[in-house]
Amino acid sequence: MGSLTAPAATLPTIEIPGENSGPGSPAWSSTAEAVVAALEQYGCFLANLSNFSSKVHSAIFHASEELFSLPTHVKTLNVLPTPSHGYVGQIPVVPLYEALGIENPTNHQDVKKFIDLLWPSGNDHFGEAALKFSRAMVPLDQVVMRMLADKYGVEESYKTLKGATYYLLRFIKYLAPRDKEEDEIGIIPHTDKSFLSILHQRQVKGLEVRTKDGEWIGVDPGSPSTFVVMAGDAIMGWSNGRIESCCHRVIMRGSEERYSLGFFTFIKDVKIHVPEELIDADHPLQFKPFDNFELIHFYYTEEGKKSKCPIRAFCGV
Repeated sequence: MGSLTAPAATLPTIEIPGENSGPGSPAWSSTAEAVVAALEQYGCFLANLSNFSSKVHSAIFHASEELFSLPTHVKTLNVLPTPSHGYVGQIPVVPLYEALGIENPTNHQDVKKFIDLLWPSGNDHFGEAALKFSRAMVPLDQVVMRMLADKYGVEESYKTLKGATYYLLRFIKYLAPRDKEEDEIGIIPHTDKSFLSILHQRQVKGLEVRTKDGEWIGVDPGSPSTFVVMAGDAIMGWSNGRIESCCHRVIMRGSEERYSLGFFTFIKDVKIHVPEELIDADHPLQFKPFDNFELIHFYYTEEGKKSKCPIRAFCGV
């Protein structure tokens, strides 16, 4: 447990310890070292949650299918103030891609608000699936953040970030390629504007991540207990560049549609500062304090769209 098990050209897979293996235990320490090493080397890793229910896995993807089967004019009601958090679809540059989002998805009232908008007569099983899945993701997000804090020695920064975490659940669908003999872009290469992103896939492949030397690695869906943990631009800024945000894309092949889920962590209502502990002679300050949601809005400006590294363009020193 805790070791990086990946050979070349595959991502590390890390077994995440249960609730009884907290800070100070052998399992925690070795796993934390593996988590930090993977994020610093790849910007991501595969997390195995042995206690994640296969019933929750089945229920959330059934809910996703039901959601995307709604008429387009209903799905487009999912409008949110933050760019890309609500409905996205029917875009010429990525015609296979469609997504909807629920902000604060661990809260019953916010999930109900989403349901009332799209299913005025109600949809209890959708709500139950969304809540159970989201609440199962919070411990994974929190344990990764705590492990980073422990290994970097930034306890006070961690407390501030934990108190300001804000979650978004995105349901994502990719149509099969229009020409079954040709590969087609599902989503263009990009980095997330989140602090952390947790992706969950079903059986259809397509996700690829780019290594530091420019190689693209395919990320197999794995078992129902497998999750992809990715560093977003906000964690790159917070870590003073020790962790680089993970560039990823989706390439669609074959004749099957692809469903996936994204559980995103943002930092809300406080500015993100590089902890003093992460600034030294070998690591001079690279980023000014920044607001995570202002970063998202910047990304959708002309300057943000043109920048090769949005976080550096936004608040780089």
